Amino acid sequence: MNYKEWEEGVAPEIKAGPVWKFFAYPKSLFLYDLVWADCDYWQKDRRGWVVMKQIIRSAGSISANIEEGFGRGLGRDYARFLKIAVGSARETQGWYWRGRKLLPLEVYQRRTALLNEIIALLVTEIERQTRQANR
Repeated sequence: MNYKEWEEGVAPEIKAGPVWKFFAYPKSLFLYDLVWADCDYWQKDRRGWVVMKQIIRSAGSISANIEEGFGRGLGRDYARFLKIAVGSARETQGWYWRGRKLLPLEVYQRRTALLNEIIALLVTEIERQTRQANR
């Protein structure tokens, strides 16, 4: 599944929300769906179960913290939640690394590239929110 195909299937009420405009948010929801699908690889081998349980939690935490922070308003508080989202994204990268032996190499590489993109978007927004709060 690619991003454009996935985006077409997202519920209109999700796309209509103001947080959808922050590009890291839809990317993090897309990542979560990819992680969900990747669990099929880990599920086949008992050693992958721990990875599967942890990565679902950490990947879901990325978009959840963006949502919660956005809901509290822009500025320092929002930046704080975005920092938590960065931590969850880095944790998700770590779980992909730990579970890589049960994944096709291409899947691992695409997921880590997407996570790098999400982290870069989050860090940029944290810097922007922090600058605005300090004005």
